[in-house]
Amino acid sequence: MTKHPLRYRIPVAAPDLSPLEHAYVSDAVSSGWISSTGPYIERAEHLLASLCGTRAAVLVSNGTVALHLAMLALDVRAGDEVIVPSLTYVATANAVRYVGAEPVFVDVDPSTWCLDPAKIEEAITPRTRGIIAVHLYGHPADMDAINRIADLHGLWVVEDAAEAPLAAYKGRPAGSLGRLATFSFYGNKIFSCGEGGAVTVSEPVLESRIRRLKGQGVDPERRYYFPIIGYNYRLSNVAAAILCAQLERKEELLRRRREIFSRYLEGLCGLEGIEPQPVADWAVPSPWLFSVLVDPHCAGISRDALIERLEEQGIETRPLFLPLHTLPPYREAARARGLRLPVTEELARSGLNLPTYPSLSNEQIDFICEAVRSAVAAVR
Repeated sequence: MTKHPLRYRIPVAAPDLSPLEHAYVSDAVSSGWISSTGPYIERAEHLLASLCGTRAAVLVSNGTVALHLAMLALDVRAGDEVIVPSLTYVATANAVRYVGAEPVFVDVDPSTWCLDPAKIEEAITPRTRGIIAVHLYGHPADMDAINRIADLHGLWVVEDAAEAPLAAYKGRPAGSLGRLATFSFYGNKIFSCGEGGAVTVSEPVLESRIRRLKGQGVDPERRYYFPIIGYNYRLSNVAAAILCAQLERKEELLRRRREIFSRYLEGLCGLEGIEPQPVADWAVPSPWLFSVLVDPHCAGISRDALIERLEEQGIETRPLFLPLHTLPPYREAARARGLRLPVTEELARSGLNLPTYPSLSNEQIDFICEAVRSAVAAVR
């Protein structure tokens, strides 16, 4: 049974583990294949590649190292620049710094909350090597527009799809829309195995490079011979067993999450000052966390005050990510560039994630919606 922090009756996220996950883990343990080789690794990679429509998927230990491996495989080096949105989890920018390069932050589009294609070209310099397009909170970025700009300037595009398995862009699956794509299987994600990540790829040379780098740099044709410096970024067969079950249950998990989103939309419909995350007409978002914007002028309550009111009733929420260009490791460089990212800053100031996970009951969703409505009504 999943245990939640005693502070909250309703946590913001929780993994959904069924008897199938337990059976697969038991099988992996019984077989003795508990380290970084075993049948569940190959099986999970096949399932994920099939889901994304790519030639291959490479499992790794978490989503952050997936991004690091993407930078290494694309030969990003010290002095290079990589364009990233400022509204994302810090791992997106950290991975760029891991290889000595500099993340260049760009504002997001208010209609998608993802990288704004109209803002990209002004950020390109002779040092720019590529673009990381983040599918934020499950909504895909405008990949055709981003890829057109990248092609024009000879840049690569990596999808950070950590929050967006099962998302689609103009009928095409997330994970197949850039040169590489990265995923996370952390405990709060749609597919979880505690920790874990993956890189999806269709170019054989890049796949080979990623596999070698994640396995200490070993030569696949010569045991214990290491022609390059690599990393131990492997995932265990036990974790892969959990992931296999999650991927095989994708329709069940997706169906329930969509039901939760629909119930939230119905329960909060017409509430002035509470605006759900927008959805572009070309997008099928991945229903990860149900997100809203709080307009204090219309709602009569600030985002932070609403968080406090909900917490008093045992409801955990979380604010949208802080703008990366304002964080200590990055703000000096941002100031030197005279960076102004008004959309990112406004979204980060007003955005809120509500509890979203498959075992969340309809009664709990109704309770959350009523708590939001009551908090807004109380100040009017």
